[in-house]
Amino acid sequence: MTALNLTLTGAEVLLPEQGLVHSELTIGDGVIQSDRTGREIDLAGYLVLPGIIDLHGDGFERHIAPRRGAMKQMDEGILSVEAELAANGITTAVLAQFHSWEGGVRGPEFAGQVFDAIAAVKDRVVTDLMPQLRFETHMLDDYAGLPERIAEWQVPYVVFNDHLPHDRLAERRKPPRLTGQALKAGRNPEKHFELLLSMHDRRTEVPAALDTLCADLAKQGVRMGSHDDATAQTRADWRARGAQIAEFPETLEAAEAARASGDYIILGSPNVVRGGSHKGNVSALDLITMGYCDALASDYHYPSPRRAALMLAKSGLVDMAGAWALVSSGPARVLGLHDRGTLASGQRADLVILDAETHRVAATLAGGRVSYMAGDIAARFVR
Repeated sequence: MTALNLTLTGAEVLLPEQGLVHSELTIGDGVIQSDRTGREIDLAGYLVLPGIIDLHGDGFERHIAPRRGAMKQMDEGILSVEAELAANGITTAVLAQFHSWEGGVRGPEFAGQVFDAIAAVKDRVVTDLMPQLRFETHMLDDYAGLPERIAEWQVPYVVFNDHLPHDRLAERRKPPRLTGQALKAGRNPEKHFELLLSMHDRRTEVPAALDTLCADLAKQGVRMGSHDDATAQTRADWRARGAQIAEFPETLEAAEAARASGDYIILGSPNVVRGGSHKGNVSALDLITMGYCDALASDYHYPSPRRAALMLAKSGLVDMAGAWALVSSGPARVLGLHDRGTLASGQRADLVILDAETHRVAATLAGGRVSYMAGDIAARFVR
C-alpha cells in the first residue's frame, strides 16, 4: 500500500530537542523527510505529535468476544480493534492476551485463536499490531512446549502474571464470584475450585519451572516482563530470569527497585487519568513525579494514553515534550523499536494530529498511511 508524500505546514509540531514549535513536517515513502516533497497541507489550528505506542492493552476483548459464545469472526474483531486504536492516536499497539486458568476469552485455546487472527490481518491494517502473551505462572501443566507455541504464534513479548487468590486458597475458602468465573471458563464450579486449589498447592514448583521457561524464551529473543510487582525481592527474582520490564508495580518499593537496577517501568495511563489506582496501589502520578516511569500504557482503556499525557503537561509536573515521550519515545525504547517514537528525519511517519483547541484526535497516520481521519481536517487533505 502506498504511503503519502506531503509537507505539513502551519501546525505546532513536537520535534526532538526543540519541543512543541511552529514548523513544517514532511513525510514521504513512509518516513519523516528532511527535504520538502509532495503536496502542501495547511494544518493551522492543529498539533502534530509522534504516534502513540501502546505497549500493553487488553481493551480489545470486547471487540473479539462481545458476548459469551460470540467469538465466530475473530478477524473482524481485530479489524474493529484497529479502528478504535487509530481513532485514539495509537500507531503501534501491543495486544495483551491472557493465557490463563480463567478460561473463556482468557483461556489457552482462545489465545491461539487471537494470535492467529492478528497474524491473518497484519497485512490488511495500517496500525502496527504486536501480540503479547500474558502467562499465568501457576499453570504448570502448560509449561511443556510453550516456547514452541510462542514461536509459532509469532509472539515477541511475554509477561508473567499470578492472579490466583492465594490468601483464600490457603484457608481453603472459595474466592468471590467463583461460580460466575467457573461458568465463563466452561467448568463446574466445584471442579474449578479444585483446579485453583491444585495450582495453589503446587506453588513451590513454580520458581524452578519459571527459571527454565525464561531461559528458553531468552534464547528465542523474546522480550519479557513481570506484572504487578509488590516487593523489591519479587522484582529482583524476575530480573534474574531476564524479565527486565516491570508492568504496573503495585508499590513504591518495587518501583524503586526497578529504577535502581535499570529496569523499565510501565505504568497505567488510566491510573493517571483517575488520579490514582482503582485497586489502591501506589499512584502513577507519584511515581512519575519521582522519575519512576518509562512509559504509560492503555491497560484497559485506549483513550487514556493521550488523555494522561495531556493531563500531565497541563498539570506542570512535566513539560509537553516529557509528557508525550511517555506515550511515544519511551515505549519505543522499552520495545526496542528504534525506527519510531519521534518526528526525527528518517523515523517512521507515525503521527497523530490533534485539534489545538479541543485536543481531540483529528487524524492518525502510521507509516505515512492514514489510519484515521474525521471532521473538518479531511477537507484539507482531500481536494
